[in-house]
Amino acid sequence: MGQKNVQQDIGDQFNDVISRLQSKQLFQSDWDIASFAIFFIFIGVILTLVILVLIRCWCCYCCDDEKPRRNKVGIENYGLEP
Repeated sequence: MGQKNVQQDIGDQFNDVISRLQSKQLFQSDWDIASFAIFFIFIGVILTLVILVLIRCWCCYCCDDEKPRRNKVGIENYGLEP
């Protein structure tokens, strides 16, 4: 009985999607549009962060050997030492 109920639910959802596509009205309310927009903004932010991390790692990996070591410039302030 549970298997038939699940199959019926999936069939109903499939028919609902097909009817929405045929009527060209994918969203039924403003909440549908808002949740769709928030979902894709979230996915976009995550993908942007992943791309930035990959760029940062790639740049550090490539340019790490070419960085010159910093030498101290100026004079020591011995008054700040304990």
